[in-house]
Amino acid sequence: MKKHFVETANVTRLYDALAALERRGADECNLMVVDGEPGLGKTTTLEWWAAQNNLIFLRALKEWTPGWFLDDLLATMRIAAPHSFKNRYHRALEGLVTRQTQAALAKRIFAVVIDEADHISRNGRIIETIRDFSDNSTVVFVLVGMGKIRDNLTAFPQVASRITRYVRFEPASKKDVRALFDGLCEVPVADDVLEFVRAATGGYSREIKEAIAVIERHGKRANASADKPVRLKDLDGQVLIYDRRTGNEIRVRGGV
Repeated sequence: MKKHFVETANVTRLYDALAALERRGADECNLMVVDGEPGLGKTTTLEWWAAQNNLIFLRALKEWTPGWFLDDLLATMRIAAPHSFKNRYHRALEGLVTRQTQAALAKRIFAVVIDEADHISRNGRIIETIRDFSDNSTVVFVLVGMGKIRDNLTAFPQVASRITRYVRFEPASKKDVRALFDGLCEVPVADDVLEFVRAATGGYSREIKEAIAVIERHGKRANASADKPVRLKDLDGQVLIYDRRTGNEIRVRGGV
């Protein structure tokens, strides 16, 4: 399978929200929430975006404490962690401001992305620490989760009021599935296969990629080409993916 990042409708919505965030009127309104069910490509997209722009990407842990959060943040910036919480906070703030200034001089965006943020969305001490960072540095913080963040943050009005953009990742459309196959699959595939894959996977990009790998292997064995793309009838009886709810096999049946 090709190593390529595919821009789907979810990615476009993310970019649109980021562009709007950069045009914000109030500097303190610099928090953003990205959510959606597991398997829709949130982590892949945000990791890619962070890597392309030299941003900070952290994965929240269930047992994170404010001190542990600061340790991970400092480690990502390659800054030695002082002993006291106060000094760790100020060293991290200095590091964020420095990175923010460097990005501004290069006319680039700078942000801190925190994946799996559902783990911390009820932790008032960590959430308020994030608010302090964003208020004191104007750095954008992007909280990424699985649909619980928005509701959980209503318990912290001072934080919720600073969230100016919500982006929800949705299942892949027909156009998205075609883009994923064109961008990732090393063999040509007919439209009837795409339609079956979209229905079988429910539009979840994780399962779509699994299906692509299976179809690609079959296509290579069959010497698929532009004149002879993989068609649904060619895959009859093939296990394509496993149902995420039941674990049962999903086979191609009745391809004609």
